[in-house]
Amino acid sequence: MRPGIHPPYGPVVFRDKAANFAFLTRSTATSEKTVVWEDGHTYPVIDVEVSSASHPFYTGQQRVLDTAGRVERFERRYGGGR
Repeated sequence: MRPGIHPPYGPVVFRDKAANFAFLTRSTATSEKTVVWEDGHTYPVIDVEVSSASHPFYTGQQRVLDTAGRVERFERRYGGGR
């Protein structure tokens, strides 16, 4: 890689406050806020709204939408147009 054109790549903690879940990874994203991690080191922390710990798809609480029923109801109501 050419020096000087890439952003710094280092350890960052991503924290999902809704699920009380955090993980340490490497990223080019950074933050002014910091947190002391389990290993005793201080890392920048980025708060996220949704992670794999709180997203319905990963937690198994996803609702299945009846899209076929909605399409049929729309066609009945507005004529289907074909």
